[in-house]
This record gives sequence, C-alpha cells and structure tokens, in this order.
Amino acid sequence: MSRLSLDMTTVRIPTATYRLQFNKNFTFRQAREIVAYLHHLGISDAYASPYFQAGAESLHGYDITDHNKFNAAIGSREDYDAWIAELHAHGMGQIVDFVPNHMGINDPQNIWWQDVLENGPSSLYAPYFDIDWRPLKSDLHDKVLLPILGDQYGRVLERGELRVRFDGGSFSLSYFDHVFPIAPGTYRYILELGLENLAEFRDEDFYAEFQSIRTALEYLPRRTETNPERIKERAREKEIIKKRLERRCAEAPQVQRAIEKAVETINGHVGDPRSFDRLDELLNAQSYRLAFWRVAAEEINYRRFFDVNDLAAIRVELPEVFDAAHKLLLELVASGAITGLRIDHPDGLYRPLEYFEKLQSRCAKALRVPLPKDGRAIYLIVEKILTGDEQLPKNWP
Repeated sequence: MSRLSLDMTTVRIPTATYRLQFNKNFTFRQAREIVAYLHHLGISDAYASPYFQAGAESLHGYDITDHNKFNAAIGSREDYDAWIAELHAHGMGQIVDFVPNHMGINDPQNIWWQDVLENGPSSLYAPYFDIDWRPLKSDLHDKVLLPILGDQYGRVLERGELRVRFDGGSFSLSYFDHVFPIAPGTYRYILELGLENLAEFRDEDFYAEFQSIRTALEYLPRRTETNPERIKERAREKEIIKKRLERRCAEAPQVQRAIEKAVETINGHVGDPRSFDRLDELLNAQSYRLAFWRVAAEEINYRRFFDVNDLAAIRVELPEVFDAAHKLLLELVASGAITGLRIDHPDGLYRPLEYFEKLQSRCAKALRVPLPKDGRAIYLIVEKILTGDEQLPKNWP
C-alpha cells in the first residue's frame, strides 16, 4: 500500500471531512466507489467510524472485540488497502474513530474476555479489565457477575435454557445467543459421568487414555492462581488437555458418545427440577455467575462504559494493554493509511492526558519523526459529552 504523497513530517490538518458509517451495509468497497465524488465536493479527509472487529451484527462499531483485526463484515485487508489507495490518489487523508476505553463482551470473538471467563483471575488477560475479584458479596469472590438472564437464575435453569455443549475437545455453555466457556478444571463434572458411561470398555486403551485426561485435569493450576509461572502453565496445559480430548473422541467414537450422553444428563430435563442439580453445581464452579439483568446496578463488579453491561472497560494505562490494543492502529498510522484520530470518550480512561501524550509519542515513533515541541505528531480530536457548565479540561492537547 502506498503512503500518502504529502509531507508526513508535518501534521495534516483537514479542511473538510465527510463521515463514513461503516458496517455490513456500507463496506470498504463501497467507500472506494465514492472517493472521487467526495473529492469533487471538496472533502479533504474521510472521517471513518470504527472499522475494527466488532460484534457480529454491530451497525456502529463501538463494541470492538479485537482492536487488531478489521471487521470482516466491512471487508478484507485488500479491500481496505484499495480504499486507502483511492483516497491517496485523490490527495485525501483519513481520520478514524478509535475506541480505547472499552470492548464489546457479548460476542465470543472477544478472546480476551472469553479467556477471563474461562480462567478467572488466572487468565492471561485478567489484568486487561477492571474487575473487582473481591467484592463485598463473598459469593462473587474470584468471579465476574454476568447480568444477562431474562429471569431469575433458578427459573432459567429449570426451564432448560442453559445448555452445555461439547465441540472440538472443549465444553461451553449457551444461553440463547450467548456463549460462555466452561473452565477446563471443571470438565471433571462431565468426564466423570463419561467414565461411567464407558464402564463396559474398561479393558480398552482408550478408556485408560480417557482416565489419564481426567487425572491431568486434577493437576491443572487452579483458576484462582496468580503466580505468573503457574498462570503460564495453566494456559499451556489446558490447551494440551483439550487437544488430547478432541483426538481421543476422533479416534474412539465410543468416547464421543459417552461424553454426549454425559452432557445430556448434565443438561437436565424440564419438569424434573432435581435433574438440574449437576448443571447448577457445574455453573457454581465457574469464574462467572449468571444473574438476572435487573441486579446489574447493585452487584456488577467490572467497570463498564457508562451503565452498558455489554461494554467492559479496558486498562490502557497499563503498557501491555496499550501495546496490545494499538498494534494495528499504529501500523496504519506508520503506513500513512490513517492521518488523523478521533478518540471516543477518553474521559473514561484512568489518565486521559497521559494517554493523549503517549499516543502522540507512539504516533511520532510510527511515523519516524521527532515529536514536535507542541507534542502533536498527528491530528487528534476527542469526543466527550459535556453537562451543564462543564468544559473540556484545558490541559488536553
């Protein structure tokens, strides 16, 4: 992809912008088709809505699930590059709407959040989110409250709306369109039933291998582990166990059938409340607690964007989180694809001013230019809701 044929050592200041709302109904290819028209209108810079990976049906893009992937519904990298090349051919730049404050957590594409739900405090990504692992309510210790149920938990459970699934060597829980991982250490609740279902095959090699997998789970570091080395061990070993289980099911159909039968038992039977006891026990052992959506205001223990349960704040003040969330963005700045930034709701950040300063510094590094004396390496604007007589902080650049 060619760089914009302008002097990249000076900050490009737009003279006229045009907002492009990207989603499945307006893609990179369609944006490319109107570049000449926008140029004819006198537009100097396209002003793009967030186009990084977001919720599957997102029409706005502010519920980002992966900052380092383009939204597949909007187009491929090739489509993006073609759009940028067309902008550059007309001497136009691009301002992108960037969301550093939060992520969408409803979609299983958010691997950071899914990993937290699977592994709790021992997740590699637990520090990325602002979660209170020790809230006042002791039954939420080392758990994340997920207020997504349409009714009281017990009623939802006994209506059979919570279903365990098995696929590719791992277990998950589904609630309508929601999907939650099951912690590997708790697979034993299901695999023990699976072993019972395989009793007639005790002399077979696959039975011994299945027992070995069950034993390996007992030695897996707990989901409350906070020692860095033990966390790495858990992250490594849990995936090995999943692969072993997947391979065993592929090689011995009897194991697959035994697990499927165990899952059917765990899921209970509507009309028989006691049949859901095993599922209830399994869910109580997870790093999350499902709850009626109405309890969110009182019991939620992760920082959100305003009071939107589906948007969890991330801690970009931590160097590793900043780096992880800005990798693709800075690559696009370096290439000249992005010539300006609009930062969404920076007041939600821990230290907004420090964030602006760091972002400008990193943009200067990406552009391979010295940071100007005024600290502005790239055109940057912010969006903040003001109330009453409130004004933007004067020290914001």
